[in-house]
Amino acid sequence: MLGSIEVGHRETDDLKPSPIEPSWIVEGNPEARSRLLSTSACGTAWTMLWSCTQGKFNWNYDFDETVVILDGSIIVEMDGRPAQRYAAGDVILFRTGTRAKWHVEDHVKKVAFCRLDNPVPLGFAIRAANKLRSLVRGQPRSSQLS
Repeated sequence: MLGSIEVGHRETDDLKPSPIEPSWIVEGNPEARSRLLSTSACGTAWTMLWSCTQGKFNWNYDFDETVVILDGSIIVEMDGRPAQRYAAGDVILFRTGTRAKWHVEDHVKKVAFCRLDNPVPLGFAIRAANKLRSLVRGQPRSSQLS
């Protein structure tokens, strides 16, 4: 089976409205847009493009999210930490259960790598199934390539 690629362009992304929960908005009228790029076969991981206009809002993370800021900047506040500014090129990991306040200064665009936490036994089962699948197919997994 041949693979495929999904391409996102800086100015021409086909992002759809992705409203922020109204009760989370603290200030302004931030307008978020997003597009799903990929989902794992088991549905526990996905990648998306996301953008937002100026505003302040709370965000509660129900899954691990690794963010790469592509354009614009944000200031993030979390309990017990001083506010931190992030801009294009910065990478941030928000763990499940994190509560953060985002301040989008003008606009922001990010790629988000999202992953649900799996119970340890399920994680072992998934890795075993993937290993068995790669042995049956006779193809190394990408992490095994040099």
